[in-house]
Amino acid sequence: MALRNAILATLLDGESSGYDLAKSFNASVANFWTATPQQLYRELDKMESQGLVAARVVEQERRPNKRLFSLTDAGAAELAGFTTRAPKPTAIRDELLVQVQAAEAGDDEAIRRAVADRMAVAETKLKRFERLRERLLGDSAEAEFLATAPRVGPYLTLARGIMFEQENIRWCEHVLAVLEQR
Repeated sequence: MALRNAILATLLDGESSGYDLAKSFNASVANFWTATPQQLYRELDKMESQGLVAARVVEQERRPNKRLFSLTDAGAAELAGFTTRAPKPTAIRDELLVQVQAAEAGDDEAIRRAVADRMAVAETKLKRFERLRERLLGDSAEAEFLATAPRVGPYLTLARGIMFEQENIRWCEHVLAVLEQR
């Protein structure tokens, strides 16, 4: 998947500055796609030159002017085309798994620390995702939100991020328990 598709999907929520897009990206898309602000700005410039997004300049007092980006018809068509393609299967490529695979050849305590650190990161991300879930739902029950929200994609991808981190935590607990018993 190209970064452009993630940006186009994020712009479905409406016009956004590069700065706000980066913040939104970290809050909503980070559970399945990461990008630095510099990567986002470079891609936005390319997408603007290709007619996929349009930018307008907003003058500000005491701050640099900012550009607000919006999806063009060509960008919407590009995104629609992307949604019809069969995605490539996901492959796990994780250095920690290689370390665990080689556990008997290395320092068990270092591996335990690495797994515990991964679990702490997963717990932190899970808490952040759950707070975001609460903000998305507002006062609605999940079933009501899913039936009435204008867009459910952000919620569904967030749900995947929550489940992913829950599974990471379960796996880390399992590995730590097994290593402790040995």
